[in-house]
Amino acid sequence: MNKSQLINDLAEQSQLSKVEVKRLVDTLFEKIESKLQEGEKVVLSGFGVFSVVNVAERVGRNPRTGEQVKIAPRRTVRFRPTIDLKQ
Repeated sequence: MNKSQLINDLAEQSQLSKVEVKRLVDTLFEKIESKLQEGEKVVLSGFGVFSVVNVAERVGRNPRTGEQVKIAPRRTVRFRPTIDLKQ
Protein backbone atom coordinates (compact mmCIF):
# COMPACT_ATOMS: atom_id res chain seq x y z
CA MET A 1 0.00 0.00 0.00
CA ASN A 2 1.34 3.40 -0.89
CA LYS A 3 0.36 6.82 0.42
CA SER A 4 -2.32 7.52 -2.19
CA GLN A 5 -3.92 4.12 -1.60
CA LEU A 6 -3.94 4.84 2.14
CA ILE A 7 -5.62 8.19 1.54
CA ASN A 8 -8.24 6.61 -0.73
CA ASP A 9 -9.03 3.85 1.79
CA LEU A 10 -9.28 6.29 4.69
CA ALA A 11 -11.50 8.63 2.69
CA GLU A 12 -13.89 5.79 1.85
CA GLN A 13 -14.07 4.54 5.43
CA SER A 14 -14.36 7.93 7.13
CA GLN A 15 -16.74 9.68 4.70
CA LEU A 16 -14.24 12.58 4.57
CA SER A 17 -13.00 14.06 1.32
CA LYS A 18 -9.67 12.94 -0.09
CA VAL A 19 -8.36 16.48 0.35
CA GLU A 20 -9.16 16.45 4.07
CA VAL A 21 -7.67 12.99 4.56
CA LYS A 22 -4.53 13.95 2.62
CA ARG A 23 -4.11 17.00 4.85
CA LEU A 24 -4.46 14.82 7.96
CA VAL A 25 -2.03 12.16 6.70
CA ASP A 26 0.53 14.79 5.68
CA THR A 27 0.23 16.49 9.06
CA LEU A 28 0.66 13.18 10.86
CA PHE A 29 3.80 12.31 8.89
CA GLU A 30 5.23 15.83 9.37
CA LYS A 31 4.66 15.64 13.13
CA ILE A 32 6.29 12.21 13.39
CA GLU A 33 9.24 13.43 11.32
CA SER A 34 9.74 16.59 13.40
CA LYS A 35 9.66 14.68 16.69
CA LEU A 36 12.18 12.15 15.37
CA GLN A 37 14.46 14.98 14.21
CA GLU A 38 14.31 16.35 17.76
CA GLY A 39 15.49 12.94 19.00
CA GLU A 40 12.20 11.96 20.62
CA LYS A 41 10.53 8.57 20.43
CA VAL A 42 7.11 8.41 18.81
CA VAL A 43 4.92 5.81 20.52
CA LEU A 44 1.70 4.79 18.80
CA SER A 45 -0.09 2.52 21.27
CA GLY A 46 -1.21 -0.72 19.71
CA PHE A 47 1.00 -0.14 16.66
CA GLY A 48 4.63 0.42 17.57
CA VAL A 49 7.48 2.78 18.42
CA PHE A 50 9.55 4.90 16.06
CA SER A 51 12.94 5.93 17.44
CA VAL A 52 16.20 7.43 16.21
CA VAL A 53 19.36 5.37 16.70
CA ASN A 54 22.99 6.09 15.99
CA VAL A 55 24.69 3.55 13.76
CA ALA A 56 28.43 3.29 14.33
CA GLU A 57 31.03 3.48 11.59
CA ARG A 58 31.64 0.10 10.04
CA VAL A 59 33.53 -1.60 7.27
CA GLY A 60 31.54 -2.73 4.26
CA ARG A 61 32.45 -4.28 0.97
CA ASN A 62 32.00 -2.93 -2.55
CA PRO A 63 29.97 -5.68 -4.28
CA ARG A 64 31.56 -5.02 -7.69
CA THR A 65 35.21 -4.96 -6.72
CA GLY A 66 35.18 -6.72 -3.38
CA GLU A 67 37.33 -4.00 -1.82
CA GLN A 68 36.64 -2.87 1.73
CA VAL A 69 35.15 0.59 2.27
CA LYS A 70 34.37 2.51 5.43
CA ILE A 71 30.72 3.35 5.95
CA ALA A 72 30.35 6.58 7.91
CA PRO A 73 28.38 6.73 11.16
CA ARG A 74 24.83 7.97 10.78
CA ARG A 75 21.48 8.37 12.44
CA THR A 76 18.57 6.28 11.25
CA VAL A 77 14.96 5.58 12.21
CA ARG A 78 14.00 2.25 13.73
CA PHE A 79 10.49 0.90 14.07
CA ARG A 80 9.56 -1.70 16.66
CA PRO A 81 6.04 -3.10 16.28
CA THR A 82 3.95 -3.96 19.30
CA ILE A 83 3.40 -7.60 20.14
CA ASP A 84 -0.18 -7.27 18.86
CA LEU A 85 1.08 -6.22 15.42
CA LYS A 86 3.63 -9.02 15.04
CA GLN A 87 2.40 -12.15 13.34
